Amino acid sequence: MIKAEATGKRLPKSVTLTADLVVVGGGLAGLCGAITAARAGIKAVLVTDRPVLGGNSSSEVRLWVLGATSHMGNNNRWAREGGVIDELLVENMYRNPDSNPLIFDTILLEKVVSEPNITLLLNTSVYDLDKSSPDTISKVYAFCSQNSTQYELVAPLFCDASGDGILGFLSGAAFRMGAESKEEFGEKFAPSKEYGELLGHSLYFYSKDAGKPITFVPPSFAHDVTQKVPKFRSFNTQEFGCKLWWIEYGGRLDTVHETETIKWELWKVVYGVWNYIKNSGNFPEAANLTLEWVGHIPGKRESRRFEGDYMLIQQDIVEQRAHYDDVAFGGWSIDLHPSDGVFSEIGQSSCNQWHSKGLYGIPYRCFYSKNINNLFIAGRIISASHVAFGSSRVMATSAHGGQAVGMAAKVCIEKGLLPRQLSEKRYIASLQQELLKTGQHIPNLRLQDAQDLVQKATISASSELALEELLPAGEPQRLELSVAQMLPVANVGEVLNGRRPVLADVIFKTILHPYADEPTDLDVELRISSKAANHTPDIILEKRLIPLEKGRNCVHLEFNMADALKACHDERVEGFQDLESLSYAFLTIQKNEKVKLQYSEQRITGLLSVFNLVNKAVSNYGKQEPIEDIGVDTFEFWCPQRRPAGKNLALKFESALLSFQAENIRNGLQRPTNKPNAWVADYKDTSPSLFLEWPDKQRISEIILHFDTDFDHPMETVLMSHPENEMPFCVKNVRILNDKNEVIAEVKNNHQSQRTIVLERAILTQSLTIEVEHPSANVPAALMEVRCY
Repeated sequence: MIKAEATGKRLPKSVTLTADLVVVGGGLAGLCGAITAARAGIKAVLVTDRPVLGGNSSSEVRLWVLGATSHMGNNNRWAREGGVIDELLVENMYRNPDSNPLIFDTILLEKVVSEPNITLLLNTSVYDLDKSSPDTISKVYAFCSQNSTQYELVAPLFCDASGDGILGFLSGAAFRMGAESKEEFGEKFAPSKEYGELLGHSLYFYSKDAGKPITFVPPSFAHDVTQKVPKFRSFNTQEFGCKLWWIEYGGRLDTVHETETIKWELWKVVYGVWNYIKNSGNFPEAANLTLEWVGHIPGKRESRRFEGDYMLIQQDIVEQRAHYDDVAFGGWSIDLHPSDGVFSEIGQSSCNQWHSKGLYGIPYRCFYSKNINNLFIAGRIISASHVAFGSSRVMATSAHGGQAVGMAAKVCIEKGLLPRQLSEKRYIASLQQELLKTGQHIPNLRLQDAQDLVQKATISASSELALEELLPAGEPQRLELSVAQMLPVANVGEVLNGRRPVLADVIFKTILHPYADEPTDLDVELRISSKAANHTPDIILEKRLIPLEKGRNCVHLEFNMADALKACHDERVEGFQDLESLSYAFLTIQKNEKVKLQYSEQRITGLLSVFNLVNKAVSNYGKQEPIEDIGVDTFEFWCPQRRPAGKNLALKFESALLSFQAENIRNGLQRPTNKPNAWVADYKDTSPSLFLEWPDKQRISEIILHFDTDFDHPMETVLMSHPENEMPFCVKNVRILNDKNEVIAEVKNNHQSQRTIVLERAILTQSLTIEVEHPSANVPAALMEVRCY
């Protein structure tokens, strides 16, 4: 029994926690930052005011996680973010291909509580802080309403990943809200005068089929959407998890302090929308539908943006500028919405999405405050202009940046640095290399790890794929869309007669068999990208018009890359002096509905077909054509189709494609970029094996393997289902043997991109044999990287 005497005042229970890093905000940016820091060996406290993790991706809001892959609706190939966010997305795909948001909650919680270096505080709101000097935070105060406990969080470093920037705001960090004028940064998409309007909040709802007629009586506060909502878009009752992102409001209000007002207005719209679906008579198929869930927490898009030593701007995105301190990347469109949202005028677009031709780097200097010297910033509040924020704000991009912050904290603790000091050129490379080790892709950089024993090994393999044919399967398909087969150029052969290949060696000799309903012409082009890192086929090197006869035709095509470049009049090809300056070649066939082509069931790492198709979800109408000079490019979209479609063209190669050498596993790249970057075994190899040999015995205690989990697949977490739960390219089973042919490690039923094998005891061996299995009859075994320590 507890019997407390009356008193004048009591204080809540108080607990002090000390760590190396305090992360405020449990969305994906904060979560991935905390996990990265913890795995790197420092202590982190992760504090969030919500009962679950994930922020807008959680079951409280239910927005899908996306970033540079953009629903496969842009030209960013193999662009899914790496590291921890990739691990989460791949795990969710494996366990949760039907995209249940509750399951995604459990995956996020499991990953955090599995880290012994993380202390997790749910339902805990930060409300105050102390400073040891005007520019240094010393302590943060937070309160948990569920256990009536106050927490005092002490650390040398802090990270604000809270979305609204509560920690940055309380600390006095410089921030902005609203849009800059185009004069300030020369951004052509910015307004002529600065203004304070923002992107609004959204609420989602779910419905389900109850198996019997269900009536709906709307609450009194529900809007009559036919009268109140001019921005009235179509509904689809088949989408039980309704993708009504355009139910948006609040851009003219204070999106921090008036969130509750905004939420109430969105509730009025949502219940009005459901009333319209159920009771207007226009949706008889909705008779058995019931309203299962409506969000209670709005999905926020924009509030404060904090100022760092660098501000990301429109030109960084469109021109894909490289920075000496890039630590993350983006690739979502510049996606800005009208401030009035669902109440905006009829005829006004719900969003303006303008894509770049490829990925862009995000500098480390965007991830810390310019005036609070121990404060990192992560998520949508990083240092970016309003226009650039339109791209960098999305969750997978935010998570990727959060990982950079987590690793930066580790390097700062290790070297005794403050965040700004780490941005110096003498230090930044160490951060970049540590990130690359975790699988975090950074454009234009590759891992260079002197401690990796594989760099000193002689590498060979039981076989290397020399691709002579993509075998036809199934019935020929009508050429209703223009299609291009992406063919790797830069790795035509690592060694030809004892020398490295040059452009003159690149000759594509292919055979295809189009079927024509009647005599017609086949329009064939050889295209490349104007930047080696891109996959936008914006340069036409050569055109051919091939006459076809009725029936099956045999078409022989030969393209000499060096001759084609010399003959091309596009001034952009002048910079292509060697193989490394080129990305993929696109063997492009323009649509012709009188023609059918055969496709192949074979799928190979680093090989894709792309189509000039429309994806309205990301404002892709086949071609991006701004009607005025707003500082974005005009170009075509060439995108893969989702499986089970999206097959490679059936082709024969008279000169085999030699792009899959064993040497690729130590080139410092863990995904296809301008080439496959993978060792791929031959289809006929019944026991694919990779061999590593050294002149002397090596002491090995850790082996890291990177697999192909299809970085082209966006892996949306909610509202969309997926055709498979394991990526078809991913090797599942691996055995590793020492120089005595003893098995020292095994991986079974793998589905992840990176697997770290820590041996119980270090071994001495002069060789390693890595045995892998083909994922299927149509997919040869591939490894992206092997490292040993």
